[in-house]
Amino acid sequence: QVHLVESGGGLVQAGDFLRLSCAASGLTFGWYTMAWFRQAPGKERQFVAGISTGGGTTNYADSVKGRFTISRDNAKNAAYLQMNSLKPEDTAVYYCAADINYRAVASGRAVDYDYWGQGTQVTVSS
Repeated sequence: QVHLVESGGGLVQAGDFLRLSCAASGLTFGWYTMAWFRQAPGKERQFVAGISTGGGTTNYADSVKGRFTISRDNAKNAAYLQMNSLKPEDTAVYYCAADINYRAVASGRAVDYDYWGQGTQVTVSS
């Protein structure tokens, strides 16, 4: 069984920061592209950031470039999303996702990811 478990969400003020973690199990973690998506009520799931198997290639949505950083630690089977300068429009449930195909990093398409976590809530107050 493949499991992805997000943690680190919470309620913060605009301009503050959070670090999200994604713990993976049931897979050979170093073989998988990892990504973060987010979804607000009534909105479509939105790509946030992706990272290649070794961490050498990253991809970010324009809305988070310069503020968010995706990273991974293959020895710990974990991926991370450092979120700085948070804005109220960043409020959403954040999901960790994984896929075996390296091209998923560039695509930013939710349909290209086979495995998903349960999500963690991030709320940014103004």
